[in-house]
Amino acid sequence: MSTLGTVTRRSFLFGAIALTGGVAFGYYRYATPPENPLEKDLGAGEATFNPYLKISSDNRITIIAPRAEMGQGSYTTLAALLAEELDVTLDQVTIEHGPASAAYYNAAAMREGAPLPQFDDGLVAESLRGALGVVAKLVSIQFTGGSSSMIDHFDKLRHAGAAAREALKAAAAARWNVATYSLEANAGVVTDPASGRSATYGELALEAAPLSAKVEARLKPRSDWTILGKPQPRKDMLAKVTGAPIFGVDVDLPDMLYATVRMNPSPGGRVRSFDGNAARSMPGVEQVIAIDSPYGQGVAVIADNTWRAFKAIEAITVEWEMGPIPASTTEMEALHTAALDGTDSFSLRTLGDPDLVFADAARENLVEAEYDVPFLSHATMEPMNATALVTDTDVEVWAPNQGPTIIQYAAARITGFEHDKIKVHTTFLGGGFGRRIEPDYADYAIRIAQRMKGRPIKLVWTREEDMTHGPYRPMAKSRYKAVLDQNGKPKAVIGSVASPSVIASALGRYFPGLPVGGPDNSLLDGAYNQPYAIENYRIDGRKVDLAVPVGFWRSVGYSFNTFTHESFIDEIAHAGGHDPLALRRELLAAHPAALGVIDKVADMSAWSTPLPKGQARGIAFALSFGTWVAEVVEVADRNGAIEVTKVFCAADPGIVLDPLNFKAQMMSGIVYGLSAAIGQEITFTDGVVQQSNFHDYDALRISQCPAISVELLENSERMGGAGEPGTPPIMPALANAIFAITGKRHRRLPLSHEVPFV
Repeated sequence: MSTLGTVTRRSFLFGAIALTGGVAFGYYRYATPPENPLEKDLGAGEATFNPYLKISSDNRITIIAPRAEMGQGSYTTLAALLAEELDVTLDQVTIEHGPASAAYYNAAAMREGAPLPQFDDGLVAESLRGALGVVAKLVSIQFTGGSSSMIDHFDKLRHAGAAAREALKAAAAARWNVATYSLEANAGVVTDPASGRSATYGELALEAAPLSAKVEARLKPRSDWTILGKPQPRKDMLAKVTGAPIFGVDVDLPDMLYATVRMNPSPGGRVRSFDGNAARSMPGVEQVIAIDSPYGQGVAVIADNTWRAFKAIEAITVEWEMGPIPASTTEMEALHTAALDGTDSFSLRTLGDPDLVFADAARENLVEAEYDVPFLSHATMEPMNATALVTDTDVEVWAPNQGPTIIQYAAARITGFEHDKIKVHTTFLGGGFGRRIEPDYADYAIRIAQRMKGRPIKLVWTREEDMTHGPYRPMAKSRYKAVLDQNGKPKAVIGSVASPSVIASALGRYFPGLPVGGPDNSLLDGAYNQPYAIENYRIDGRKVDLAVPVGFWRSVGYSFNTFTHESFIDEIAHAGGHDPLALRRELLAAHPAALGVIDKVADMSAWSTPLPKGQARGIAFALSFGTWVAEVVEVADRNGAIEVTKVFCAADPGIVLDPLNFKAQMMSGIVYGLSAAIGQEITFTDGVVQQSNFHDYDALRISQCPAISVELLENSERMGGAGEPGTPPIMPALANAIFAITGKRHRRLPLSHEVPFV
């Protein structure tokens, strides 16, 4: 079992030290508790204890889970954190996402996104994490990403539940004139064992709520947990399997109109002219308008239903101007090559003096390789959509989104309203993967709704519009070289990664005018911050500005750097005559959590037992989002085509809050990564994306899905995430398995360019 509290306390301490001598107003803002947004809309007999909990006099208990539920199960597990300490069962509570609010700022994503290795817990590293946690509160952005939901709320929600529990006991003690410590709380009832008196939480709520900020509350030891650490039925499952209208695309409001958009297919391009007369004459069409947004230019149709809007927009003739991007994927690749050949670079971590080692190295001791990965689409099952209502006094938005306050910023820019006049309702998401942290779909809906004030406008994109407009996971080109010592072990490694900057691209869209220069650690994540003990080591980054919008795709930089880095570790092992698993184990020996997952996956896959002819295994490791993961892929040769037959995954996130759900997330990440590794890519011709739907951007089919086994460990001293860490290792593990069976190294994704698959 891990010890997480130490890191949390140190982060707070060093963050406070980092701010000493800072601006007094900034410190005041940091020290002041956020406003409780639930106080604005309380019903009769309803009390709020903190931003995460409401209890009504009829004993309705509502827990706020302020992170997007997009299939990853956070809706249930976030509620479980509070319910555990409140001493209620999940059957007794209702869960809501809650409003967009600074109270729900994401400190963990900011803190754990520091440009340093996640295994570094030294004074400087913890000081920086602490300071970034303070910054997170000052900027107060509510978003779901970085596999941070549980890390961010592990303490927040448990403390919220514990404080409410003790406040309820204190209210009962005052009512009965007894000592608080003599009372018990269980299943939503406070009981006095001495007298037999009892009161429900609802009966005590109005008296107890004002006490919640004054009581002292201790968290339960893990040995007393009754909900956490155990599989829980998903609270969202019934609605999903019965087809309840819970997604953004299901929103239905009185007097609602429907819209769709057709934006310039060339990123950054303008509209020269358009002719909407034919569309305007079609049945049900209300308006045809131009869209001019920071996210693009195009046209929109407003109609009396979505299908009529879809058909009408096809009738619009538009003359597009090509955007300021390279015309083809080939030209983009050439710019990446030029960046690797150039000298403009940055590095976030250097060990030893790798340049000196290479200067003295004999040619026969060198290993060199170059890797290419493509742009990728998120390809969520629910297309982009949002519903907006703009009046003369306020704005309301209903959207399946990952960034409610980011939508507020967009709405404020468009309408001029203050944030307290902008309400964002977050629905369930039919997939997110980072795509729905973007506010473009809400931006367009608000702009259209401005033209029809007082009437809700439901904007739905076509699948083709979604896939051809990004933002995309960036393409990247990487070069690696190593010097082997006399034992065939890596003495020095230098890697160079050329890619567009996700941070510069995304933040430039979310917050126009914000300076976004400097190094971007997401460009190097998965390479510079891995815990291999290589004495002389450096990974440098080279930004490539293509003007193609790129964004946060499931596991971000880890998704491509783990492929290149772990493929190269495998190449080093084979060049030096070593077993790939054994070499990794030796290079990771200083990290017990790494050894734990390596040894576990070796046991799960029977690594030391040879497979029959025509079958082979590959392994890869990654530390991402605080979770240590090792994966082994088994493949088989089926008459010259490769079948992925089995995947074994060992993961260590420090603490597992719901083992069944955590395993499901690892499996989900594996399938998502296999889809990308085998056949997905976004390409450009004449400045326009060529892929448009699942017929030419295929996902892994159920007939191709391997048997997946996942085992969980709890050795890590830091808490890790679940949503993304399963994705990074699967791509190199597959490529390494294919090398093991064919003897040919494949360094370009998707692998289907060179490898036939079953």
